[in-house]
Amino acid sequence: MTTLTVNISETPSGSYPIYIDNDDLKELKKKLDEETKERKRLVIFSEKVYKIYGKILDFKKSETFVLKDGEQQKNIKNYEKIIRKCIELKLSRKDMIIAIGGGVVGDMAGFVAATYMRGIKFLQVPTTLLAMVDSSVGGKTAIDMPHGKNFVGAFYQPKAVYINLNFLKTLDEKQYKSGFGEVIKYGFIEKSCQYGEYFNLIKILKENRDKYEKRDNEFLARIIEICLKLKSSVVEKDEKESGLRKILNLGHTFGHALEEETKYKRYTHGYAVVLGLMFIFNYALKNNLCGREYYDEAYTLMSVYGYEPPCFCGINKKRTLNYMKTDKKSDGNTINLIVPVNYGEVTEKTADSVEFDIEYIK
Repeated sequence: MTTLTVNISETPSGSYPIYIDNDDLKELKKKLDEETKERKRLVIFSEKVYKIYGKILDFKKSETFVLKDGEQQKNIKNYEKIIRKCIELKLSRKDMIIAIGGGVVGDMAGFVAATYMRGIKFLQVPTTLLAMVDSSVGGKTAIDMPHGKNFVGAFYQPKAVYINLNFLKTLDEKQYKSGFGEVIKYGFIEKSCQYGEYFNLIKILKENRDKYEKRDNEFLARIIEICLKLKSSVVEKDEKESGLRKILNLGHTFGHALEEETKYKRYTHGYAVVLGLMFIFNYALKNNLCGREYYDEAYTLMSVYGYEPPCFCGINKKRTLNYMKTDKKSDGNTINLIVPVNYGEVTEKTADSVEFDIEYIK
């Protein structure tokens, strides 16, 4: 087992642990029982995870809420349902919420925990690769609104994060590939994360494509650990995204807009992020912000992992640009972008929306 620690001085607890292991899931259940001992609890499952692991983890039905799968479930109606379940269970501030699922469950459960009785503790148990390498750590919680993704939310850190690699054995190929979209993003921002050790994640990914295919446990554990060390380094320095934390949005401004334009049906989040990476590398090259050699290397890496430039058939360019313009990270008529400039390094730029041309993705 590997244990990492996120140290955030602004939070009441000051820090919280991330546990990474591949223990039997019955052992995970014992740990969660111990963590919530003498507390009432609400366990929020993703539907798919509950069908596969509900009996193994064996929580009482009365303390379980099953959330259907899909980004569209991260809405205010489901938020209200979960709040009513908390009230039904008579949860108090000393009690706890457990999120077992991917990013949608983690975001929803975290936002409920942040707002129910002005805040109760919660545990993250990510079951997708994307949630393991990114969304389960850092305290971003939210629900979506009709005009934008994650428009209502809060920064609220979990009490602990339990990452168990056994969940990845049943993760479908589409979601597995989605997770690696965020992993690749971390390669492109590694130096800017200001972590004390340099891993050269891009090189590790280039040299271990076969281990990705085999879902090699040691490789995945190492990749997850690196990504979380990089993210923790950023979050510790800038919890509320007033400066450094913005770099984590590389690829997300266009990626989120693409998700919204396609109503979350065409692309997984991680794949949309990769398309956002392609978009922003093209923007960087066109505006002389990065060199051709780095651009080519970036495209080769994304191609090696099976990501190809898409056909934007049916994509409304004007509407997509408007989504980018109304992104939380943008301001008025300008769009704030995180742009690659050198190997593993990014910078922040603002641009007028007329500069963008969706068609110039390679």
